[in-house]
Amino acid sequence: MSTEFVIPGAVGPGTQPTEDDGQALDYMEMPREMATFDLPIAPEPEDTVGMEAGKARLNELVAALKGYRIGAPAAVLELGDLAPEDLGLINQILGEGEVSMVAGPSIQVQEAVFAGVWRVLHFDENGDVERDTIEVAAWPNAVRDQVFSLAQSEAAQAEDPLPPSVFNAPSLLSEIADKVSTRKVGDPTHSINLSLLPHTEEDLTYLADKLGVGGTIILSRGYGNCRVSSTATNNVWWVQYYNAQDTIILNSMEITEVPEVVCAAQEDIDDSAERLMEIMAIYND
Repeated sequence: MSTEFVIPGAVGPGTQPTEDDGQALDYMEMPREMATFDLPIAPEPEDTVGMEAGKARLNELVAALKGYRIGAPAAVLELGDLAPEDLGLINQILGEGEVSMVAGPSIQVQEAVFAGVWRVLHFDENGDVERDTIEVAAWPNAVRDQVFSLAQSEAAQAEDPLPPSVFNAPSLLSEIADKVSTRKVGDPTHSINLSLLPHTEEDLTYLADKLGVGGTIILSRGYGNCRVSSTATNNVWWVQYYNAQDTIILNSMEITEVPEVVCAAQEDIDDSAERLMEIMAIYND
């Protein structure tokens, strides 16, 4: 299945371009190009006649946003029962925001222009959409529940002898193993800034091999072009920032449930509730 995110019944562009970034580490392909996003252009009320089900679902979303508090389970709205015109209205109002995710072959996510509102597509083994939902949460529970479900619980250690040109990877693996084994839910993120540490390309390749490649890739365009990749080791992520020339300017590892750059904050969700409520006011009069 392609890693492109395609919103069923989308109004306007609904895909994320993908291409190989040419880096040494063998990650899944994800979009790397910077993209701008704007507030949705809401259709005139007279153009939404007959789309009452879509408008009702958007009003449910407003209520979900107003009632949501960070840390609670995601509020989930099902969209699979909607007619194409109702789904098209929802797509147009929600738009496409800063964050895109691919979680293995079965889940693709696109954040709306409203932070904390996530469009989640669930695919079956044939690559067909079997469930279409909206989640209101800091980040999608659908991804959270599976990202490290098959990960190794402990970080691998370096072996002796080391491969040629591998020097600093063993000490990094020891640090990661210690943080993984002692981490408790809610502990502060432990970051390792690889950009500030001496290392060879062989060190990075060795780290990637020992930690394994996970199935979740996240692209955030909120603070520059940032790519977040899960490893096959519990709670260990690669976090990489790129400049406009697609060169890595910050390469780090984070030991945490999910990097902060991915998540919406409570104030983001509160603001999303207010902005969506303002848009929906023109249809509720």
